[in-house]
Amino acid sequence: MRSFTTLDLQYAHRFYGFKGEAQYLHGHTGTLTIEVEDTIESGVNMVYPCNEIKKIAWEVLQNFDHALVLREDDPLLPAILKVYEEQGIRNGAPTNKQKGPAFKTALATAYPECRLVVTKETMTVEGMIKIVYDLLKDKLNIVKLTFTSGVNGATETYEPKAAAYKPANDIPRCPLCGIALNEKGICPKCGYKK
Repeated sequence: MRSFTTLDLQYAHRFYGFKGEAQYLHGHTGTLTIEVEDTIESGVNMVYPCNEIKKIAWEVLQNFDHALVLREDDPLLPAILKVYEEQGIRNGAPTNKQKGPAFKTALATAYPECRLVVTKETMTVEGMIKIVYDLLKDKLNIVKLTFTSGVNGATETYEPKAAAYKPANDIPRCPLCGIALNEKGICPKCGYKK
């Protein structure tokens, strides 16, 4: 069976080298839908609580929210970094509280301190799906990703991993509400103790 959730991401980008309106710096509200597959979790009668899918995904994907996303060869990138340096915000500012852990993959690098994601390829809806899958494939049993941004949309399906998929960093979940147990084995939502 499958569970899914959606996340909204506000970001700015441009298609460097593109001949059309998208060559200009502009912003979007993107909606990402993440669909996961697993067996039904006994006790809570659900595959995976959608709020847990969102929590796991948001940990990394919040780096895209209210961020500038540029391709690594975009000539705007050094100019932006220079301005950030001059303003004293390249390495972060006290007001920049919404940030996930920095990451570096073959497809993208996040610089959360300055709300910037640098990508290998142009950040189209298809490109975002590639990046998201790469970042989350070991954390969730993703079977489908859909990303819409403005009038653009794309979707990709993936072969599900074996039933009862357990990622390497799997955290035990509460049998009563499905929420991840804390380090002491206690559910922060209902108080269940393992």
